[in-house]
Amino acid sequence: MTPSGTPRGGPPLTEMEAEDLLRCICFKTGPPRTVGAELEWLVHDLRDPRLPVRPPRLAAALDTVRSLTLVSSLTFEPGGQLELSSRPAGSLMECLDSLAADLRAVREALGPLGLTLSGYGVDPWHAPRGRVLHEPRYDAMEIALDRSGPSGRAMMCDSASVQVCLDAGLDEPGPLGYHRRWRLAHLLGAVLVAVFANSPQHGGRPTGWRSTRQALWTDLDPRRALAPPLVDGKPREEWAAHVLDTPVLCVRTDEGPWAVPEGLTFRTWLRTGLPRPADLDDLRYHLTTLFPPVRPRGHLELRMIDAQPGPDGWMVPVAVTTAVFEDAAAAETVYRAVEPLAELAGPGPAPRNPLWLAAARDGLADPGLHAAARTVFEAALSALPRIGASEDVRRAVAGFHERYVIPGNCPADELQVVTS
Repeated sequence: MTPSGTPRGGPPLTEMEAEDLLRCICFKTGPPRTVGAELEWLVHDLRDPRLPVRPPRLAAALDTVRSLTLVSSLTFEPGGQLELSSRPAGSLMECLDSLAADLRAVREALGPLGLTLSGYGVDPWHAPRGRVLHEPRYDAMEIALDRSGPSGRAMMCDSASVQVCLDAGLDEPGPLGYHRRWRLAHLLGAVLVAVFANSPQHGGRPTGWRSTRQALWTDLDPRRALAPPLVDGKPREEWAAHVLDTPVLCVRTDEGPWAVPEGLTFRTWLRTGLPRPADLDDLRYHLTTLFPPVRPRGHLELRMIDAQPGPDGWMVPVAVTTAVFEDAAAAETVYRAVEPLAELAGPGPAPRNPLWLAAARDGLADPGLHAAARTVFEAALSALPRIGASEDVRRAVAGFHERYVIPGNCPADELQVVTS
């Protein structure tokens, strides 16, 4: 999520202009060179994470963290979750090292305040945490998402993730082409949900899902969190149509609360000019209110991975995902391994199709996902030296492989034992 947008301005946008812009700006092609990551964390009491962190204490801690000099971008989610977003890095290790240094600084600042960062897909003990950010964006989001039930508030305030950002790819066929990477992301994404599922409990109770966070996204909104249909093999056209046919979250105003229309698609807004003409800034803002599991923002943003346990557990999904996308041999091997999963997925969009539901509910207990995960990790372990991963990173990925992937488990399986 991003902070509230800037005031609107500029000439009205036509439907044709919007389609052309979306096709141009959402998939920027070229040789894959950069990687980034966004890490969300729950803020818990250092001594006992079951104790609630009251809003005044949390606000004071966030003010302390804001004073730090960091390389990464620092933001906060509506429930007070802390997010660090790396700059686009020229290599995996540049990304990991930069984020690790910033995380050390944040933890050192929080420790004397009796607070710590916790890596869970959703808060195991507290629900709902309650919103601590009161901005027009989040006021409007709460109103809009409440129409579909309580999952929206839980997503806003109780969830945390590891997001991996990779270049869209080349404008040509092959394992590094953007068509292939777009499809790979939506099939591999289900495997990443299953492998890194880490949210089986919410508010002190088991939920029946290994990734409750992914279950929340599934239940979030009739359209806002869905992937576009992947039927024609034309990512630019499919995404542009999806954006325009998704209802707007809000219509921003310069003063007063933002309007939250119900069922007004961006396409209808463009055609009618009501409640006011839409402009380019409105289109850009609308893009920030769509939450599919893979979001094209020039690059590809993979948004389906639960926050991970331990201080450095986040490095494993970033390293694995980067390796199997950036190394051509690994990409080809993994694509062949996950392509059969398309039959289980069926024609429905992620994350509501059977493949993604099985990943969130069953993790690697699903035989097809387990088999694919083993191939993914074997390919990643082979590729990591070729993309310059350090020995420590390779050791961390190998340890996760042995601990979870080979036996068919995920972090949620251990968390169920610890918190039951």
